[in-house]
Amino acid sequence: MNADTLVMEHMMNPKNYGKIEDSDSVGIGKNPQNGEKVAIYLNVKGGDDPLIEDISFQAIGCTTTIVAGSLITTEAKGINFSRAEELISATLGLLENQTPEDAACTEMVALALKASLDTYAERQKDADFPMISYHINTDCTPKEETPDEKAI
Repeated sequence: MNADTLVMEHMMNPKNYGKIEDSDSVGIGKNPQNGEKVAIYLNVKGGDDPLIEDISFQAIGCTTTIVAGSLITTEAKGINFSRAEELISATLGLLENQTPEDAACTEMVALALKASLDTYAERQKDADFPMISYHINTDCTPKEETPDEKAI
């Protein structure tokens, strides 16, 4: 399956969308500039390197956010936390070559996964630890193009 077909599949039929009612952890990624946010829910099998047994997401966001949520949760299902941290790092590394507007929505999803992993780890020490929320620093709203002065 080529990249365009894969993206179209995740756009038309998002995987892992919804809420896990009895989740072991929830983390939030937010864009404070426009109010978009993503929640990632985890069911975890504990241990030295916990395993993501099930994962889902909910989003208030654009199509890119939904596609990123579907792709990232599909990749994270069934892997250990250490591999999930590598997935987050790799995802954020790939975004360095994108425009801030293009990268913001995917960054928000990656940070939601990080928040959920971190919330789970903190709740192993303190069951009442609050849910973690991470905010992106860039706005995903495309900037309006300014007309070329020569064209005026």
